[in-house]
Amino acid sequence: MRKLDDVAQAGQMLLLMVLLFIMILIFGDANIRNLVASSLDAVFTPVIGFSGENPLLTIVLAGVIVVFLSSFFTHLFTNWKAMGQAQEASKAFNKEITKARKEGNTNRLQKLMKMQPQIMRMTTQSSGGMMKSMFFLFIFIAPIFIWLTYFLGNVSYFFFTVPWGSGASLFARNSWIMSNWFLLYMIFSYLAGSLIRQGLKWISWSNWWQNMRKTIRPSAK
Repeated sequence: MRKLDDVAQAGQMLLLMVLLFIMILIFGDANIRNLVASSLDAVFTPVIGFSGENPLLTIVLAGVIVVFLSSFFTHLFTNWKAMGQAQEASKAFNKEITKARKEGNTNRLQKLMKMQPQIMRMTTQSSGGMMKSMFFLFIFIAPIFIWLTYFLGNVSYFFFTVPWGSGASLFARNSWIMSNWFLLYMIFSYLAGSLIRQGLKWISWSNWWQNMRKTIRPSAK
């Protein structure tokens, strides 16, 4: 059983590494980026492009879409109950180890250290759903972000007003390491993500979601 778990974990790590390699390849090749962006431009520009007249709203909506998809797929493949149990077990385990070390109880410490692989395996298994969601995140999120950079690059008017001044450029860096548009994207995504993730957690405890989850991902008999 342990060997099967180790093989499954190794397979998930290999899949993640392959996805990261493909993502680096896509983001690093301008031709591939332009192909992806131009393909999605016909879909997203009529919906959230607003003819390039309101790029801030486009950034907000693109961030909401990305965060919603990210939160949804992570929520779909994550067993929050198992993750909570693993976190509590790990917390109790660390507390016992600290107590044994303070008391100098070497026998107790040795027994606990033998249990450590089991605790680590429990934690890894509970977070395995997040690894599975990476595949869907790559399919949906990376192309949307590529399209957003492509869209903003073709906007004719890219200035906006802030409370402390006017005529701020979306592409200016000022004292920030990142561009203004990316900073705004991160802020809006964080705020929207907090609300969406909290809402999904509330839904996860409902009977409706439990039945829906079994329908989407039927358990093996």
